[in-house]
Amino acid sequence: MSDPVVRLTELARSFEQGGVRIDVLNGVNLTIEPGEIVALVGPSGSGKSTMLQAVGLLEGGFSGKIEIAGQDASTLDSAERTTLRRDHLGFVYQFHHLLPDFTARENIVLPQLLLGVSRADAVVRAEQLLGALGLEHRMDHRPSKLSGGEQQRVAVARALANKPQLVLADEPTGNLDEKTSERVLGEFLELVRGQGSAALVATHNERLAARMDRVVRLHEGRIE
Repeated sequence: MSDPVVRLTELARSFEQGGVRIDVLNGVNLTIEPGEIVALVGPSGSGKSTMLQAVGLLEGGFSGKIEIAGQDASTLDSAERTTLRRDHLGFVYQFHHLLPDFTARENIVLPQLLLGVSRADAVVRAEQLLGALGLEHRMDHRPSKLSGGEQQRVAVARALANKPQLVLADEPTGNLDEKTSERVLGEFLELVRGQGSAALVATHNERLAARMDRVVRLHEGRIE
């Protein structure tokens, strides 16, 4: 039996503000199995983004245990955490964060090159993903020439380029209108399921959350 992609054990994170301690995460326990798509639902300020940052190994200051692909992140140094993040995780944010001086194709080729993929294979993979997202006619456009929905679809393709075991998505359609949100999320879910990745998707949209395999709710720093 394979290890869970993610296992969080008593994950906690606190801040000091004006001399007052604020518990953002307070003993979170969560397991995500390979290929499982989980919606993380909660109101603004409930700790969803903080939890994704923890799982993504993007910042420190957490207590508890974070295991990614069977590895305990607390035992790794900074370089090892970077390697774990590069080899196993993909990220989609509310804002696309595309590199403005590169085309849509190049934005998807670059992360593959960092993983050691040949340029020729990286280009093929980029064009396959962009084609699956209906952007075959926009591959040579820079982000400034793309609509908001197109930019976010490129961001989805970039996150999936290296076929990560886990995709972390933080309100991935939060800046899009309702119709575009439905389309982008549908394409995202189809691609994630198609390549067998797992995903943890933070959203406040109950309708979108219902399209995923499981919904977990974060309330006052705990999973309900």
